[in-house]
Amino acid sequence: MREDKQSVRRLQTSYITTIVSITLVLLLLGIMGFLIINARKISVHVKENIGISIILHENVKEADILRMQKGFETQSYVRSTRYISKEQAAKELQEDLGEDFVQFIGHNPLPVSIEIKLTAEYANNDSIKAIENRLKKSDQIKEVWYQKNLIALVNDNIHKISLIILGFALVLFFISLVLINNTIHLAIYSKRFLIKTMELVGATKQFILAPFIRTGVFHGIISGLIAIILLSGIIYVGNNQFPELHIFDNFTAISILYVFVIILGVIISLFSTLFAVNKYLKINTDKLYF
Repeated sequence: MREDKQSVRRLQTSYITTIVSITLVLLLLGIMGFLIINARKISVHVKENIGISIILHENVKEADILRMQKGFETQSYVRSTRYISKEQAAKELQEDLGEDFVQFIGHNPLPVSIEIKLTAEYANNDSIKAIENRLKKSDQIKEVWYQKNLIALVNDNIHKISLIILGFALVLFFISLVLINNTIHLAIYSKRFLIKTMELVGATKQFILAPFIRTGVFHGIISGLIAIILLSGIIYVGNNQFPELHIFDNFTAISILYVFVIILGVIISLFSTLFAVNKYLKINTDKLYF
């Protein structure tokens, strides 16, 4: 009885280990899949936060500034605009510095400006340079300022990060196959004598495989469901942290990702189980002890 209880306990432990291993791998693959699905949306979000500051001459009237702002808003390259008066610019700089520099200097040296946020298609140095040249033709505009190095860095890194994510996903998928296969292999290792005994008494290959296949499919489904629950929590937190990405708007893609996670869990678990059981069906009886 004691030996039976120990065997049952070891079997339960191996099952739990298998489910946990598959769940963790599926969760990581799910996260990578989610990042790949939203890579373009993240890229667009980053690019659309790139801005151009249009510095105006002191003698430009506010009515002309507002008229100019409305004209910018009709341009295809503009996502949004913001008029920054001298007082607003001073207030924002005071918040950044933590002290009242206007009182220290005795006057407000900051110029009036209009801040433009670009659409993602125009958030590159070539397009911005063309926009800059066009804007500088206006007599009311004193200077057009933007961070050239930052824009080039953002565009280069977005491309590199996309390739890194794709490469990491492929490496992770290979590692997951090896990890899950080894975990299932160890779980079936404890039943190698039972498998061989069933074969020796005349049981067919399909009869021996059937319970292992059912268990493998069950483990894959359970692991997939747990991974989906954890992944949903991560996506929910991500949506709260970055509401501007509107993550849940792409509900169809997320649903497909969830189905893919469950199917992948079943396939990996099933094939790993078949591989491990077949190995012990073909192995020589003397080698079962090693």
